[in-house]
Amino acid sequence: MREVIALDAVVQGVPEVLVGDAALNARVRWLHVSDSAGVARLLDGGELLLSTGSAWPAEPAELRRFVGELADAGLSGLVLELGTHYRAVPPVVVEAARERGLALVVLHREVKFVTLTEAVHSRIITGQTDALRARDEVRERFTALVLRGSPADFIVHQLAQTLGAPIVLENLGYEVVAAEVPLAMEEELFTEWELRSRSAHRRAEQRRERGLPAGPDDWLIVPVEARGIRWGNLIALPGPEHPAGRTAVLEQGAIALAVGRLADGEVDEWARIGRRRLVDGLLAGRFAGVGGAAARLEAAGLPLRGAKLYGLVVAGAPVAAERADAAARALRGRALAGSAPAGVVPPAATVLVSLPADAVFDDAAVLAFARSLVEPAEAERVTVSIGRAAEGIDAALASVHEAVDLAGGRRRRAGRGPQLRRADNRPLVQLITALRDDHRVLEHGERMLAPLIAHDLSRSGDLLDVLEAMLAHPGNRTAAAGASHLSRSVFYQRLALIEELLGADLDDGETQTALHLALLVRRSAGR
Repeated sequence: MREVIALDAVVQGVPEVLVGDAALNARVRWLHVSDSAGVARLLDGGELLLSTGSAWPAEPAELRRFVGELADAGLSGLVLELGTHYRAVPPVVVEAARERGLALVVLHREVKFVTLTEAVHSRIITGQTDALRARDEVRERFTALVLRGSPADFIVHQLAQTLGAPIVLENLGYEVVAAEVPLAMEEELFTEWELRSRSAHRRAEQRRERGLPAGPDDWLIVPVEARGIRWGNLIALPGPEHPAGRTAVLEQGAIALAVGRLADGEVDEWARIGRRRLVDGLLAGRFAGVGGAAARLEAAGLPLRGAKLYGLVVAGAPVAAERADAAARALRGRALAGSAPAGVVPPAATVLVSLPADAVFDDAAVLAFARSLVEPAEAERVTVSIGRAAEGIDAALASVHEAVDLAGGRRRRAGRGPQLRRADNRPLVQLITALRDDHRVLEHGERMLAPLIAHDLSRSGDLLDVLEAMLAHPGNRTAAAGASHLSRSVFYQRLALIEELLGADLDDGETQTALHLALLVRRSAGR
C-alpha cells in the first residue's frame, strides 16, 4: 500500500491517509474498481479497491457492515475518491476501517481510474517479474552451494548475507546448530533460547491456521526436511524485504541444507561443524561478552548453571569429535568439541564438557572419556590435558585455556599408554593461564628466551625443545635426553650451548623455575 500511494498517478489525486500505520504494510495483489455495495463477494483477497462510493449503503450500520465484509474478504486497502458522491468520508467508515486494520486513503482531486489501474498493475507486474528474476538468482546461488558440498554453517552465513538479517539453524530439540548473529545481540537472543523458539513456533502456527502472513516483527520459520524426514528449522529474524521474497530465500536455504544432510548419511555433520565453530570461536575470544558466550553455549545444548565444567584437550591421535557429546551423555552431561588449538600439534581436539554437580570425573573417567573419542587402536597414543573443574562461563574458559597450556608441552613417546595431565597438579600452568593477557609476562618470557629463539631461527635448531625436555625431567638427564630423541652426548652438548647463550646455570633451581615460566608463557601464546 505504501508503494501504491507513492505512485505519480496516485499523487496527482492528492491522497490523504485516514487509516494507515501497520495497515499500509498490506501487500496489493491487484486493483479492482467498483462502486457496488456487494463487491466483497467478488474479491479473492489481496486486492486494492478503488471507488467513488456512489452505490454504497446510506445507513451507518450498513456502512459498518460493508467495511467489515471488505476486511473479511481480505481486502488490502480502500481508496475513495471524494467529490463525485462524498464530499467527506462518513465517520463510521473511518471508525470501521480503523477497528479492522484496513488501510483507508481518500483522493481529494479527480483522476482517471484507468490511469490509476494501469499504473498499479504495471507496478505489480514489474514487481512480479523482478521477483521471478531474483528467485532464479537465489536458486542458482544455493544450488551451487549444494553442488560444492558447502557445510551447514556456510549456508547459514550465505542466507544471512542474502537476507541482511540474523539467521539461526536449530535442530528438532530447539538446540542451536549454527547461527549468523551480531555478537552484540547474542546474549539477548540466545538467553532462554528454547522458550523463545517454542513461543515463536506457536505464533507461526497460529498465523498459518488463520491464513495470515508474517508481520515485520515476526520470526520467519521454515522447516528443513526431505523424503519425509525433518531435521530442524531455519529461522530468519526481522529484516529488510527481499525481491525474491524472504520466505522464498529461506526455503532455498532449507533445500540446500536438506540435500546436504541427505548426502551426509548417518554422520551428524550439522552437530560436528556447529560445535567445532562455537568452541573454536570461544577459544579465540570471538565473543562480545561473557553473557553472550554463556547464552550461546546454553542455546547449543551445553548446560552451565548448576553444572561442573571442564576444558580438555585430547591429542596424539585422530579425534572423532562427533562422539564427544555421546560420551558426555553417558555421564549424564553434554559436550562440545572443537579443533586442535593453536600451539598443539594435530591430531587433537579441544573439548568443553558439562557434567552434573554430583558426577564423578576422576582420572579413570577422564581417560575413558578420551578413549571413546579415538579409534581403539589409537587409544594408547592419547594424551589428555584437563583444566580445573569450573562453575560459570569465566571459570570454564579459564579451564579450557589451562588444558591448552598443558597440551602445548612435550608429550611422551607413543606406545606407553594414555597420558593424563591435570591442571590441579600444575600450579605454574594455573599461574600462566591467569596471567596470559598480561603483556609484561609475555615480554619477559620472550626476552629471557631471546638468545635461544634467535639461534633456532637462524640455524633451524632445537634448543627450545631440548630445554623443555630438560625442564620436564629436572632430576633425570637420561630421561630428558630420551624425551628429546637425542643421544646423551649430543644432549649434553646442547645443554652446554644453552648455558653459554643464556649465561645461566641450568642446575640452579631459581633459573629452572624462571625458564619453565618463560617456556609456559611462550606455549600459552601459541608460539
